[in-house]
Amino acid sequence: MKRALTSVVLAPRNVAIAVIGLYRRAVSPLYGDVCRYYPSCSAYGLEAVQEHGLVHGGLLAAWRVCRCHPWAEGGIDDVPARRVQQYRRTRLGFVVAPSHGKG
Repeated sequence: MKRALTSVVLAPRNVAIAVIGLYRRAVSPLYGDVCRYYPSCSAYGLEAVQEHGLVHGGLLAAWRVCRCHPWAEGGIDDVPARRVQQYRRTRLGFVVAPSHGKG
């Protein structure tokens, strides 16, 4: 029951991850490598949502996009790390509850 509830809670985050992934595959290549920061704004947004959730990660990503402009100095700008990891990432980048071994 708890695992099903966790999946429901993580669903909006995973939908956002899928949308960002679609943007990165379909739209981002059309612009080329124009971001002044590393990682790129879309990679930053993806990691922010994976690490911090839809609301907080979305705000971090929006703030990053606002800082990315032609007069920005740029440079390395990593997503702030969470103190405690609550979830794990799948091979495709989606967020799931940590697996506990049976036994």
